[in-house]
Parts: sequence; structure tokens; C-alpha cells
Amino acid sequence: MFALSKLVIVLLSPILWIVILFLWGLISKKPIRKKRCYVSGIILLLFFSNPFIIKKLILAYQPEKVALKEGENFSAGILLGGFAGKNKRDQQAYFNEHSDRFIQTALLYQTGHLSKVIIAAGDGTVFNRDDFREGDFIKQQLEAIGVPDSALALDRDSRNTAENAINAKRIIDSLHLPPPYLLITSAIHMPRAKRTFEKAGLAVTAYPAAFTVMPMDSVIPTDYFLPSAKSLRDWEMYLREMVGSLMYRMAGRS
Repeated sequence: MFALSKLVIVLLSPILWIVILFLWGLISKKPIRKKRCYVSGIILLLFFSNPFIIKKLILAYQPEKVALKEGENFSAGILLGGFAGKNKRDQQAYFNEHSDRFIQTALLYQTGHLSKVIIAAGDGTVFNRDDFREGDFIKQQLEAIGVPDSALALDRDSRNTAENAINAKRIIDSLHLPPPYLLITSAIHMPRAKRTFEKAGLAVTAYPAAFTVMPMDSVIPTDYFLPSAKSLRDWEMYLREMVGSLMYRMAGRS
């Protein structure tokens, strides 16, 4: 399942489909097939680069932003990885565009909403495994901004969300932490993650971060209909979550 999911992710790229159509048209000998490939490629490009369509879909799928009330505290916050990685060229670790998860977790701890942070981040790579453990890096960064080691628990072995849930439950049970627990991950990933953690037997409250899109507040038509390269990336993440949710349901993980 792990290897299959990685293969599926590679194929869930609209830009890949578009490039294949154009290349097929380029090498095709039949004029009618060449024309169909080019026309289909253009149609797909216009569709997947339209920001209005993908924004509407993601806004309907991802949960809304959450604001905790004063005195609303949790025995533990579960921080899911996927927002940091190692660059093999300079051997340095870097945060990526989903690092708002880290920022929100740090703020939640510093403002007293979390008593403990469970870092669920191992190594989700297929090749060069054990070259970098994201959880180790995250733990170091949290300690660097003042979160004590006593407030941190680390799962550095999980490869995906299902294993995050299983290992987090093991840690919670060993520490005898009372429910509910605050689940912190990217907004677009939250629906699948929440179902997976609940399936594992954890009572979690969703705290979405790193929003892929924000509620529309502009009235300029071009903001909705002008082709956008970012929309292609948003489609890739959206399709990944849709297929991931389907695969998890089929496997009985959510």
C-alpha cells in the first residue's frame, strides 16, 4: 500500500497529463489524432489552470479556520509532519510551504493551549530511507524556540498518516494522556487525517493550518478566471487527497 500510494502520487499531476497529450500530438503521424491531442491538451490546460474551479472545490472540502477560546486547553497536540525535508546538495534541512503547521503548534504551546506536543513525522521516502528523519528536525526546532524536551514526544518511524495515527495512539496510551487531543495538519489534509485518527481510536479535535486557499474576498473577475500556474499545483494536492481518501477507505484505515 505504501509503495502503491507513492506511485499514484506521481501520476496525479495534471501538468503531466497535458505534457503527454502535447507530446503524443507531436509524434503522431495521423493529422486527425494530432489535432485531437492538441485540442485536448489546450482544453485541459485551460480547465486545470482556472483558479475559480479549484478554489471552490478546495473551499468546499477543507475545514474552516479554528480559533481556540481562552482556557480551552488540551493534554496534547498531535503535529503531523510533511513540512520539512533535507536537501541532498547542501545537506541542509528546509521548511516548505506547509510549515504553518509548525508555527501554529509553537503558538498553541506558548499560549498555554497545549501541555504536550506529539511530533508524528518519520520518513516517507521510498529511496534513501533513513537519510533524514523529519521528526528529529522538528523536535530540534521546537526546542530552539523554547519548548522543553519534557513537553515533547516523538514518533520518528511513521511513513504515512495511517502509521502516524497508530504510533501517536501508542505514545498517548503510554503517557496516559486524557482526551481529547488537538490534531494539527494542513487544512486540505485534515478531513482524511481526522477520520484516520478516529479510526485508530483517538478522540481528536481538528486544528487546520497551512491553508491551500483562503475564502474568496475579491470582486475582480480576473482573480477567478485568469489562468494561474498555482491552480495546477492546487489540483495536484486536491487529487492526491481525493485518491488518498479513497485508498484509505478501501483499506479500512478511515
